[in-house]
Amino acid sequence: MSAALAAPDRLFDGYALDLDGTVYLGDAALPGAVEAIRRLRELDRGVVFVTNKPLETAADYAAKLSRLGVPSRASDIVTAIDALLGYLAARHPGSRVLAVAEPTVQAALRDAGHEVSGEPAKADVVVVSFDRTFDYAKLTAAYRAVRLYGAALVATNPDPYCPTPDGGLPDCAAMLAAIEACTGARAEAVTGKPSEHMAGAVLDRLGLPAADTAMVGDRLATDVAMAERTGMAGVLVLSGVTGRGDLERSDIRPRYVVDDLTQLLPDTPS
Repeated sequence: MSAALAAPDRLFDGYALDLDGTVYLGDAALPGAVEAIRRLRELDRGVVFVTNKPLETAADYAAKLSRLGVPSRASDIVTAIDALLGYLAARHPGSRVLAVAEPTVQAALRDAGHEVSGEPAKADVVVVSFDRTFDYAKLTAAYRAVRLYGAALVATNPDPYCPTPDGGLPDCAAMLAAIEACTGARAEAVTGKPSEHMAGAVLDRLGLPAADTAMVGDRLATDVAMAERTGMAGVLVLSGVTGRGDLERSDIRPRYVVDDLTQLLPDTPS
């Protein structure tokens, strides 16, 4: 393995670990994940789990990790919903939202003080997310809110598909592309990885500067790109959607590359 493709040779104070394709796939932990996370915690390193997938709450993700042998609390999880709510609080406080999203996102918006309505004329912001209930009625409502009434367009994450054991599912980028195509508008923000909004949420949760943090994930365009943009160490793990051929063709260069989380920790802690 060349120097550019080396496994980490040092420990970091904090680790942000992607979930799908990095810690687990479907309902099974990936090789080395449980032991690597246990060891990081024994070494008193900060660990948070980071996901662009807004289909479940942080408590749901924590419960799943606990079932897989990684005891976790909701506060250990940073999702694209956290980044979305932070962005809306800063840029569109108290806004009325038309949500192209599943109930988890809609409930989080309401809990954060936003009025969620299906009426296009009432919307200040159209929020687009990974939505397995996406249909023509939702597309039309979003079109009308943006095109006819001038609502802003904000999306949770840029992922074109979500990895699953049976080949994946269309993700937020597919819904967003349909809305952008018919409205002629572009999202003013996509708040999940690799955005600065998500990076800020991760670093705030860890309480660490970027230079002391490793972002570990299986996607070059989200996990590694976020690390590259913000000064975190990007660790690409090849247990998910990215293979070595993809890496060779990409302009995004991780600092480290590992086959799975068994290679995440150096042999001699520093």
